Amino acid sequence: MSAMRQAAVRRAVRNGLAGQSRTHHVTRVGLVSGSAPGHTNELPVRTMPIAFGKITFLHLAVTTCFCGGFRNDSNPGDNPNIPAIAKYFSTKGRYEEVNPHLIEDILAVNASILQPPSEQCRRVHLTAIIRHGTRYPTSKNIKKMQTLYEVVRRKASGEESWLREIQTQWTMWYKEDMDGRLVQKGVDDHKHLAVRLSKLFPSLISEEKLRGGFVKFITSSKHRCVNSTLSFKAGLTELWAITDEEFDHAVNDALMRFFDQCTRFVHEVDNNPAALSEVDKFKQGPEMRRVTEKIADRLRVPYSDITDDMAEAAFYLCAYEFAIKTVNSPWCRLFDEVDAQVLEYANDLKQFWKRAYGHDINSKSSCILFHDAFSRLDNAASEIRLGKQVTEAVTVQVGHAETLLPLLTLLGFFKDSDALTSTNYATQAQRSFRTSHMLPYAANLLLVLYDCGGGELRLQPLLNEKPMTFPGLTGTPVPLYEDVKDHYRALLLGCDFETECQLFRGRA
Repeated sequence: MSAMRQAAVRRAVRNGLAGQSRTHHVTRVGLVSGSAPGHTNELPVRTMPIAFGKITFLHLAVTTCFCGGFRNDSNPGDNPNIPAIAKYFSTKGRYEEVNPHLIEDILAVNASILQPPSEQCRRVHLTAIIRHGTRYPTSKNIKKMQTLYEVVRRKASGEESWLREIQTQWTMWYKEDMDGRLVQKGVDDHKHLAVRLSKLFPSLISEEKLRGGFVKFITSSKHRCVNSTLSFKAGLTELWAITDEEFDHAVNDALMRFFDQCTRFVHEVDNNPAALSEVDKFKQGPEMRRVTEKIADRLRVPYSDITDDMAEAAFYLCAYEFAIKTVNSPWCRLFDEVDAQVLEYANDLKQFWKRAYGHDINSKSSCILFHDAFSRLDNAASEIRLGKQVTEAVTVQVGHAETLLPLLTLLGFFKDSDALTSTNYATQAQRSFRTSHMLPYAANLLLVLYDCGGGELRLQPLLNEKPMTFPGLTGTPVPLYEDVKDHYRALLLGCDFETECQLFRGRA
């Protein structure tokens, strides 16, 4: 990366840190009165500037049993506690549905998939960009759930046991003030991920490296991300029984919430209803209409009582009840597999047009994170070539699905030959762009740099702990770092965040 480009990245990041609000709450994760039984809310305990935070975390025990080997023969379909439609929950899905072997052993890893390119190779740097853990619904979705619940409670008829359960036993326990906050399962998501990554990369994520200051933590300012970061750190400190030291993290929305600060994205996509016209057309189309009619038939209510928003709310209720409480909720009985596939496509369509290939600015908004990642890799590469110790062995960056997807798009992953539209659902059954596989809670993009001696450096990408191949570099799973940089040369020399995000770019 050129000195000019590195300076631009540093300037943008510095500006982002300088602009952080000083009224965010630093929170502890703990049991809060009024939460769902057995689950957590987030409790603001003090207000302080959190551009950098050294915070004591309320420890919640993590079981670090390393018994049992890696298995990939788990069949969720045989488990009555797992909804048959769980694999279609899109961005509301559990990490375990992407990695089913974790259902049996949440700390299982398959180290064999990460064999070095050769015996001479050693891992010298890891960048991990991670989505926050499982959370409560947003207040917007909770309102939709409340509307649906009232229709079902007051108008639905029938003798089915699942319907009686909803009407007589299930209560609307979601409250608007929960609004996307981390739940206990989200705490565990990141604790367990930290332990698994320490097993996959023992030379990088180690007690020695953590205590020595070679592991850096960066997070979005949102409570669910800060608390996910605290949970990740707690997973490591509990694993190694560290009680005499705390570890800093930095809050940096310029990197982890770049989409909020990209004026052109906000104007042309986020605040522009026309940008999602394909989504609106699909919701009014025959596939979605058939889903709402089938729900109305199952509830024995008029078709006019069930809107596409209500269908989505019911789908979310099934997903959240499972993700948060590991319950196969009676709400899931409103859908068969065909319905779930349609609703998955509706969400994929939204993500495609709002965060991915639908509009060029979606991916370009992540330029700052792209340059930040390669700047860290370049720094590690330079230290290796000079015979020095890598000063930043691990970078853990915690953000959102909206952080990961634009970057994955910029890198060219999961790009199908045809764009997702409102009219080609039937031909997209085998699409690679499937958020259920890409972006569950705690989704993670890992970039692993290898030193293979003689100045030979190689880079391996993984998504959700599974190796991937860089698009356009299919000859080897772990290509030369210089080949990766050559492949992304145009982006490395351009893709300037400030330029791309100007509202009237290129106009006199």
